Amino acid sequence: MSSRTTREDAQAFDAADPLAPFRDRYLPQTPDVVAYLDGNSLGRPLASIAEVWTDFVHQQWAGRLIRGWSEGWMELPGAVGDELAAAALGSAAGQTVIADSTTVNFYKAMRAAINLRPGRRKVIIDRDNFPTNRYVVESLVKDLGLETIWLTGSDAGGISVKDVEAVLDEDAAVVTMSHVAYHSGYLADAGAITAAAHAAGALVVWDLCHAVGGVPIRLDEWQVDFAVGCTYKFVGAGPGAPAFSYVNSRHHEHLDQPIWGWLGRKDSFEMEQGYVPAQGIASMISGTPSILGILAVREGARVIAEAGIDAIRAKIVDLGEMVIALTDEWLTPQGFGLASPRDAGRRGGHVSITRPDARELCARLTGVGVLPDFRTPDAIRIGLSPLPISFTEVWDAMGVIRDLSR
Repeated sequence: MSSRTTREDAQAFDAADPLAPFRDRYLPQTPDVVAYLDGNSLGRPLASIAEVWTDFVHQQWAGRLIRGWSEGWMELPGAVGDELAAAALGSAAGQTVIADSTTVNFYKAMRAAINLRPGRRKVIIDRDNFPTNRYVVESLVKDLGLETIWLTGSDAGGISVKDVEAVLDEDAAVVTMSHVAYHSGYLADAGAITAAAHAAGALVVWDLCHAVGGVPIRLDEWQVDFAVGCTYKFVGAGPGAPAFSYVNSRHHEHLDQPIWGWLGRKDSFEMEQGYVPAQGIASMISGTPSILGILAVREGARVIAEAGIDAIRAKIVDLGEMVIALTDEWLTPQGFGLASPRDAGRRGGHVSITRPDARELCARLTGVGVLPDFRTPDAIRIGLSPLPISFTEVWDAMGVIRDLSR
């Protein structure tokens, strides 16, 4: 995009936007919100979620009561997992379930991957990975007597395949990182990194939190071993919505995750002594599923499927190009830096800009109705959730950032 993008240009982009009708699927913002730029952290609510929840409470919960568990509720983690996989993960059925939080699923996936590589001692992770992932790895390394290999990004705020290859050896058990980096928005080459890990005999666990619903993902094609992610960002299933867990079918026969719960057991309702894991991906489930949360995930997956992940990605790229052009024109002269890759092929669904007073500025922006996201020490993340947002809304928000920063 030109560095001289006008508001008229933004309006023209909206007029030509094939995804524009999807904005009406979301509940309206309150009048005090000028622009919502945090959909990469908490997505806006779909109107259909409120409708589905209301119907469920009146017809299913009140109408069927306890009978609902044997009339379809218990199958929802796998059924909706398959729907999300088809819409956004590039995965065949039977490899994804909706359950627990990202942290819990990440712990399960990491321990299961480590169990599949006995005798190997090294866990490879980058220092800029999301905190919960770093903390889980530190815990596992401490408890199991392993070694952490820490990577520092050398590729525009992210980890390249060369960074990973430099530390791989016959002692590497698991490589784990985020497909889209939470701080910079760097989009890793998941296929190439997975292939490099496999060439060294290691397994890979991908965190897809900032990627799912925002960039094309091809888990089966890339031969990914394990993946986890949340559903309250681009999927828009609501605060605290259950996460997902993916395990490639080639690992199902020997899958051994550490949190043995009653719903991960074969024949759960037999209440037998001793744990015998369920077959396949069902063994990744531990406790009772959050039915309301899973129903919200279903609505998000349906909208992604209808819009098409390639069309979603195309709009994210165009929005990001406009933000970077306006940053260059308006914000760089005011002391801002760009902390995200300029190359759209290496950038996910948000653009991070930096300035020393970012924390204070972000609070002031929130006070005037522009809602971005602050990340320490000096970054403001501009989240570009393409289904509910317009080019004009983003252009107006950038203008507010410019004016408030003078």
